Amino acid sequence: MPTKSDTAVLPGARASARYVRISPTKARRVVNLVRGLPAKDALTVLKFAPQAASEQVYKVVASAIANAENNERLDPDSLLVSEAFVDEGPTLKRFRPRAQGRAYRIRKRTCHITIVLESVIAPTPGRPAAAKAAPAKAAPPAKATKAAKATTPATDVDDETASVDEEPTPKAAKKAAKKAEPATKAEPASKAEPAKKAAPAKKAEPSRDAPKATKSAKKAAKKAAPASKADAGSDAEEGTE
Repeated sequence: MPTKSDTAVLPGARASARYVRISPTKARRVVNLVRGLPAKDALTVLKFAPQAASEQVYKVVASAIANAENNERLDPDSLLVSEAFVDEGPTLKRFRPRAQGRAYRIRKRTCHITIVLESVIAPTPGRPAAAKAAPAKAAPPAKATKAAKATTPATDVDDETASVDEEPTPKAAKKAAKKAEPATKAEPASKAEPAKKAAPAKKAEPSRDAPKATKSAKKAAKKAAPASKADAGSDAEEGTE
C-alpha cells in the first residue's frame, strides 16, 4: 500500500461538498476512517460503513477521484487521501411547540466536507533487489579472469575455444577404454569354458574304471589266499617228515 512519507508526491485533486445537512461532529467520525488510505480502499470502507454520513463522504471521495482522473490525467490506483476535514456550516434555527405555550429551539446544523487526493508513485520492489544481486553475479567472472591471467598468457579466442574443446577428449577416451575392457575380458572366458568342461570328462573315465579294477583285484587275492595257505601247509608237513 503506498504511503505519503516514503514516496514522491505528484499533483492531486480535491473535492468538497458544502452545506451538507449533517452535524459536523457526526461527519468527522466518518472522515477519520478514510484519512491516509488509498482512494479505492477509502471507497470500500465508506461503502460498508454503518454511519449515515458515510454516503455523503463517499460521494465527495468519488468526485475527487473523477477530478484527478479527468482534469489532472492521474492514475486512480496511485491516489491517496492526503487531507480530509469537515468545517462547520451555518445552523438553521427551528422551534418546536411544547406544553403550556412554550417553544423549544431546534438547531439544524450543516457542514462542509473537503477531501484532498494526491498522486503517489509506489516504490518498485524489484529495483533494490536487482542492484544488490548485480555485484554478486559480476564477482565470479572477475575472479575467473584474474586466475586465467595468472596461469595462462593472453591468446586469441580461437585458442581458448580449442582448449575448451580438448578437455573432454581424455574423458571420452577413458569411457571408450572402459567399454572395451569387458569385451576383451569376455573372449578368454569363452575360450576357457570348453577346456574346463573337457578336463573333467577325461578324468572321469579312469575314475569309473578304477572301482572295477579294485574289485577284480580283491577277488583274485581272495582266490589266491587259500592256495598260498595250502602251499604253506604242505611245506610244513614235508619239513616234519
